[in-house]
Order: sequence, then C-alpha cells, then structure tokens
Amino acid sequence: MANIEGKVVIIMGASSGIGEATTRKLAYEGAKIVIAARREDRLQDLVESLPNANISYAVADVTNTEEVQAVIDLAVQKYGRVDVLYNNAGVMPTASLSETRFEEWRQMLDINIMGVLNGIAAVLPIMKRQQSGHIIATDSIAGHVVYPGSAVYCGTKFAVRAIMEGLRQEERESNIRSTIISPGAVDTELYLTSKDPETQEWLKSNQSTEGFGLKSSDIADAVAYAISTPETVAVSEIMIRPTKQVV
Repeated sequence: MANIEGKVVIIMGASSGIGEATTRKLAYEGAKIVIAARREDRLQDLVESLPNANISYAVADVTNTEEVQAVIDLAVQKYGRVDVLYNNAGVMPTASLSETRFEEWRQMLDINIMGVLNGIAAVLPIMKRQQSGHIIATDSIAGHVVYPGSAVYCGTKFAVRAIMEGLRQEERESNIRSTIISPGAVDTELYLTSKDPETQEWLKSNQSTEGFGLKSSDIADAVAYAISTPETVAVSEIMIRPTKQVV
C-alpha cells in the first residue's frame, strides 16, 4: 500500500485483537514497527511470527507515563523518527451506573482516556520537531452514541473523540494529523475486560464473527488506509460497523 513502506509506526495495545492485526497488516506493507503492551509473552510471539518484519517490542502499561515514554524513545533510538503513533489500548467493563463500580470507572478513565493522552504527550514534541506526524486512536461507535449499561465507557470514548479533534486543531500548522477509528462490534478479547460473566457471554456472542462482529483485520485495513493517505489529507475519523449492527 502506497505511503506505508518505510514509515515508523508505534502501536500501543498490540498484543491481541485490533493491535495484533494492525501489526501484521503494516508489517506486510513494509512499515518499521515498534509494538507495546503489558503481556510480554504475546509480544514475543507476535514478533517471532513475523521473521521478515522490521519490528521491535517493549513492555508498557499505557497508564504509566514513564513506560509510554520509553516506547517512544525506543522508536527514536532505533529509527530516528516517529511517523505514526497508534493509541489502541482500551477496556470495556459494562454495568449500569447504579452498580457504582468505582474501580472499573477509574480503570476506564485511566486506560481509555489517560492512556491516549500519555501517548500524545510523549510523541508530540518529536512530531513538532519533525513538522510531521500522524496520531491515531481507537475510539468506538460508543464515542458517537450512548446506550444503557455503558454510560462510563461511552463517556471515555466521547472524550477521546473530543481530544483527538482538539489535537487536530491545535497541531494542524505543525503538519500533524489525527484520526479516530470508531469500530462497532469486533471479534476481539475486549469482552474479557467485563467482570460480569453474563455480560461477558453476551458481548462474546455478539462480537464474534459467528454472531455479526467484524474481524480485527477489517479494522486494521481501515488503519492502514488512514496511514496511506498523503500528508496533505487528514482523515479525521473512520466509523466501521458490521452490516447487521443496529446502533
């Protein structure tokens, strides 16, 4: 795919699902990739499965600013620049507000919002010096509509949407682009971040490709498209739903 070969791309939340599929897609297209996540064994397996790729990994929790900065520093040390940062890490525990799940609320705020901000903060000085760059975040259809049982999750995704649009406006003169990818139901491990067994099962059955969910590779294709566009083109958002999804 044009304009991807040779680009230096950092993918946060790369150990499974959309992050893993995007890593494979961009490796095939010839990008230079640094991947990060909390599960080192998954990262190692992914790197080993791509023997011909130009790829490195670092263990990082997106809520830890020092660990996020270390990932960015690794990319600069290895390749001298950063062309794309893909903030993909996220969690989706779902429950009604009346259940007052404070710990889960805080986790969503820390990972879904602060994780994105931590990535932006770490990479922005580099991209401003370069006078070029592209920051992408996985948002959600839940960043555009609200539905029962997911008020806090939707709130975090609405916040990501606002932050990324603010980033676009603030940094357009620095030639820094921003894109949100807003998937509907996707067959990933995201359902495991819910602590409720019944909710887990409902999410799993609906998100699976046996239900009506998209494949992770469908989202990876959307990410690759956004990256492949010329620097003069800002693809601000891509909404991608299963054909049969209602919301």
